[in-house]
Amino acid sequence: MKTLRRLLLWLVLLPLLLFILIQAYFFVQIAWWVNHNPSSTSFMRHQLEVLQEKNPRTQLRQQWVPYKRISNNLKRAVIASEDDGFVEHEGVDWEALQKAYEKNQMKGKVVSGGSTITQQLAKNLFLSGQRSYLRKGQELIITYMLEACMDKQRILEIYLNVVEWGIGVFGAEAASQHYYGVSAAALTPAQAARLAVMLPKPRYFDKNTGSAYLQRRTELILKRMNSAELP
Repeated sequence: MKTLRRLLLWLVLLPLLLFILIQAYFFVQIAWWVNHNPSSTSFMRHQLEVLQEKNPRTQLRQQWVPYKRISNNLKRAVIASEDDGFVEHEGVDWEALQKAYEKNQMKGKVVSGGSTITQQLAKNLFLSGQRSYLRKGQELIITYMLEACMDKQRILEIYLNVVEWGIGVFGAEAASQHYYGVSAAALTPAQAARLAVMLPKPRYFDKNTGSAYLQRRTELILKRMNSAELP
């Protein structure tokens, strides 16, 4: 009987211990990135593997630039397009999550995430692109770790430097050079708004730069971005 109880105890404790160790790993990484720039992300490594299956010589295009060398136009455009409550919320927009949940229930599958910039960064740094409620739960935990360890400016700085902006194109500097031949610091409001609109489907818009939707949405973000609050 004692042996059975011990076995049951370990069946409970081992998954719990594994969970704690995984969260500790995430937390240590995040604490390090408060003052050090991540050299790559889980999402970047996955995309590189995909691209190298077709061409083993493929390399990602990314160049880190500090927050001050990224145009305020781009910062405002991304906030206006992706997360207009970025400065105010604590990492999660629960109203947006509720709307996403209701949409997913109607569709019968996960089609919308309702993610904030911090949540998107959590996913890019550590997780896969697979959509599931289990992955969403882990994303929420990492999101609160990011918000606890970093200020909003640092979160936005990392996000703008690692987010995907095209096929093999990551970060604001590489995107600015790829699409406009200018530095991230020199982006005009119109260029910044267009880049921000590309974020939900960067590989698609990389191939479809003449999209009518892209133009319409860009015009809308141009009108909104001046009211976006920067950290």
